[in-house]
Amino acid sequence: MSDTHYLINFHEIDPAMIPNYYDYGYVINSIKTKIVQEFGFDFKLYADDETSNEIWEVLEEDLQANPDKVRLLSHIFDGIETSTISSNDNDKTLELIVKPRITNAFYYYPDYQVALARTPVFQSHSENIHDFILAKNNECLVEFLQYILRRKREYIRNHVTVFTDTADGVESKKEKITTLVTRDEVFLEEHLKKEIYRSIDEFFSESGQFFKTYNIPYKRGILLHGKPGNGKTTLVKSIANSITAPVAYWQITEYTSSYSIQEVFSSVARMTPMVLVIEDIDSMPEAARSVFLNTLDGATSKEGIFLIGTTNYPEKIDPALINRAGRFDRAYEIKLPTNDLRFSYLLEKKIDQFMPLEDVERIVNATKGFSFAQLNELYTSIALQWHYEHEVHIDKLCSELQSANKKQMKQTWDSERDLHHVGFRV
Repeated sequence: MSDTHYLINFHEIDPAMIPNYYDYGYVINSIKTKIVQEFGFDFKLYADDETSNEIWEVLEEDLQANPDKVRLLSHIFDGIETSTISSNDNDKTLELIVKPRITNAFYYYPDYQVALARTPVFQSHSENIHDFILAKNNECLVEFLQYILRRKREYIRNHVTVFTDTADGVESKKEKITTLVTRDEVFLEEHLKKEIYRSIDEFFSESGQFFKTYNIPYKRGILLHGKPGNGKTTLVKSIANSITAPVAYWQITEYTSSYSIQEVFSSVARMTPMVLVIEDIDSMPEAARSVFLNTLDGATSKEGIFLIGTTNYPEKIDPALINRAGRFDRAYEIKLPTNDLRFSYLLEKKIDQFMPLEDVERIVNATKGFSFAQLNELYTSIALQWHYEHEVHIDKLCSELQSANKKQMKQTWDSERDLHHVGFRV
C-alpha cells in the first residue's frame, strides 16, 4: 500500500475541530469504519491491560522476517512519520536501514482475522500513544495470542530479552547475541563445570520430564558468586548459546520495586521454560527485598524458570536467600583460576604465538591471584608489545600488572570500609 493512503487526512478536518484532531473517539471510529469497508463486517475491540509488549514485539519482528504474515491496511494520520531509520544487527559493520513504523499504522493478520493499530491520541492537551487490538471474535483472538507466544519463543532464541527497571516502569528490549560463547570456552574446575551444565541440560531436556518423573517442582535456582573477572558472565553467555530456550536478563536498579518485580516475573512466565539471569543480585533495594523473596516462594511464580543470580559480594547476601528451597537451591563459588586453568586459558588465547611454552609457564607462575579479566589484559599487553617491538618483556609486564592488582585490591578495600551494605544483609 502506498504511503499516500491514510485514514485521517488533515485537509478534511474543519479548523474548528483541530483541537479534537487526535481525539480518541474520532480515531477509533475511523479505524472501525475502515474495517467495515475492507471486510464487510465490524470487529470487536479488546483491551490489553495485563500483558506486556509481546504483541507489538512480534508485529515488529514479523514485518522484518515474515512480511507475508501481516499486511498494512493503512497509515492513520497524514502528518505523522510512517517509517523509521534504524540500525541492523550485524556482527561486523553498522548498517542503517529504513523499516516500517509500528506507530501511526494499521496492520492486519489475515490468517487470524486480527487487526492492530498503535496511534497517537491527543487528550487533555498532551499526546498519548494508544494501542488498539481488534478481532472478528474471541476465538480468532485466542488463536492469534497462541501464535504470538510461539513466534516470540522462536525469534528470541538468538536474542536476550533485557528488562531494566526505570523511573517509568520496566523497559523491555531484545538484544542479539553477537558474541557467542561455547562451553569449551568456559574455564572452570571440571567437577563444578559438569555439575552446573548437567543441572541446566536436565532442566530443559524433554520439557522437564526428569522433574515430572521424580516429582520434583519444575523450577531451579543457582547463585554464582566470586570476585569480578572470573567468568560468571562468560558462563551465563555460554548457557544462553547452548540451549534452545529463551534467556532473559534483568537489570536491578534503584528503581526496582514491588511493581517491577511482579511485572518481570509476569513477563517471563509467558516465556517458560526459560532462563532468567539477575546479575548483581545484592543490589536489590531494601524496600523491595521482601516482595522479591515472597515472589520466589510463590507456588507458581517460578514454574518453568531456571533462575541464575550472580554477585561479587556473597557476604551481603542473607543466608535465607540460599538455604531455603524454592529460592536459590545451590550456591557456586567461581574462584580465581588455578595454575592449570591459567595455563589452559592463555593457550586458548594463543599466547604461544609470541613465546615458547617454557615462557608461558613462567607467566603462569608469575600471575597467581590474577582473574581471567586480568589475564586477558596481560595477553593484550603482550600482543601490543610484540606488534611494535617484536619482543616481549615478560617479567616487567607481569610485575606491573601484579602491582596494579595489589593497588586495586587495597583501593577497593579502603573504599568499601565506609559504605553501607546495599544488598540483602546489613
